[in-house]
Amino acid sequence: MAELRAKNEYTLDTVAMNVEDADLDLSTARAVAKAKARDIDSNAMMLSYHSGKTGEFWPTYDCGGGGRPPWIVFAEARGYNLKIDINDGEYEFFYLRF
Repeated sequence: MAELRAKNEYTLDTVAMNVEDADLDLSTARAVAKAKARDIDSNAMMLSYHSGKTGEFWPTYDCGGGGRPPWIVFAEARGYNLKIDINDGEYEFFYLRF
């Protein structure tokens, strides 16, 4: 089985953002996160996400993390090094910078 692991100089960074929109949904939050990630690195690739607001997450399968959240296990296994946190956990997006 192939394993994706980033071999690069980037450290693990978290960017906290506040979006004042009472109707903020996943689609809008994803677009905001993508724009910010691409500002940081034009090649940034989203690996996973989680919504603290709705409980929704992707990937939607158990990644065998011994009880750990699958979106985190999935992103860690692929070497994520950028997290975009919108509204203090309302939406979290995990990215890989190259």
